[in-house]
Amino acid sequence: MTQIAFATAGHRRSLIDALEELNCHYLGEAAASRAEIEAHLDERLLPDTSPARLVVATADDEVLGLAAIFLVYSIVEPQPDASCQLVLKELFVRASARGRGIGKALMEWIAVYARSNNCARMDWNVKSHNEKGIAFYRSIGADLVEDRLSYRLGRDAIDALAAQRST
Repeated sequence: MTQIAFATAGHRRSLIDALEELNCHYLGEAAASRAEIEAHLDERLLPDTSPARLVVATADDEVLGLAAIFLVYSIVEPQPDASCQLVLKELFVRASARGRGIGKALMEWIAVYARSNNCARMDWNVKSHNEKGIAFYRSIGADLVEDRLSYRLGRDAIDALAAQRST
């Protein structure tokens, strides 16, 4: 039976395997080394000080899927019933577990968590060419936010913009 919970140090070994698969899935040959993934998990994702919370779906101590979530508070909507929002940064199901409802189970668990934290909404990005992901999100009742665009500054642009700041 699949269990869903926040990741703990007890999930570490299998979580590293899942993160390695996720990294290869997204980055291919440019994927990080296992040692880099381990350090990232240990130093940035698992500590209690991490702003991200990792949610894992497991069966027999094996991580089948995972999500990274953040709670954020609106500065525009201060009302208690509108100010808290959940941001989903990643949702990934391992290839061996796809088609078994793991993604839906993770999203249901996250929705319960969002509701228990009085979140007014859940937001996430999906690549425009990810047809399966888009179909999945529509199947669980998500709406496309048509009036929003996603912007990004890469490392070089961050450096250039920061260099413009007068000291």
